[in-house]
Amino acid sequence: MKKIAIFASGNGSNAQNISDYFADNENIMIALILSNSKDAYVMERAKKLKIPAVYFDKKDFYLTENVLNKLQSFQIDFIVLAGFLWLIPQNLIKNFPNRIINIHPALLPKYGGKGMFGMRVHEAVKESGDAETGITIHFVNDKYDDGEVIFQAKVKVETNDSPEDIANKIHKLEYKHFPRVIEGLL
Repeated sequence: MKKIAIFASGNGSNAQNISDYFADNENIMIALILSNSKDAYVMERAKKLKIPAVYFDKKDFYLTENVLNKLQSFQIDFIVLAGFLWLIPQNLIKNFPNRIINIHPALLPKYGGKGMFGMRVHEAVKESGDAETGITIHFVNDKYDDGEVIFQAKVKVETNDSPEDIANKIHKLEYKHFPRVIEGLL
């Protein structure tokens, strides 16, 4: 049995989608959800899904081994970042080599890096006039949105698409592909 921990900072719709996808899988389970926001809706989703949820602050994450110890106590095999906005510390990267992945709502290397998340990305795509955008699933290293690309999927951007329209297209790609890519890696 492979055990996944999902890190999320906000709503948790991808965490929910991934959890639903693996709900009846005998070989893969979502064992833990972690968030750096006490009030993030992902914590409520975790309760409803009956998945243990852990909140941590910056000190826990960057200055202690608390998060690593929690992951090890749950015997986590694989980490999925699903709307998680902090840079991953070296102690996690070292202990989970090529076992931490992230999803980004654009075709990296475009529109990546610190501060590029959510609607900021979709607004940048709209302003650029790009004819297409998409998602990138990549391994995590010690820089934002810089790890080796595992998978990309594209979608057409129409001239009359708003940033919200672009976001909706991206969510559909995320929900369709993210769980399948995780399953393929495991």
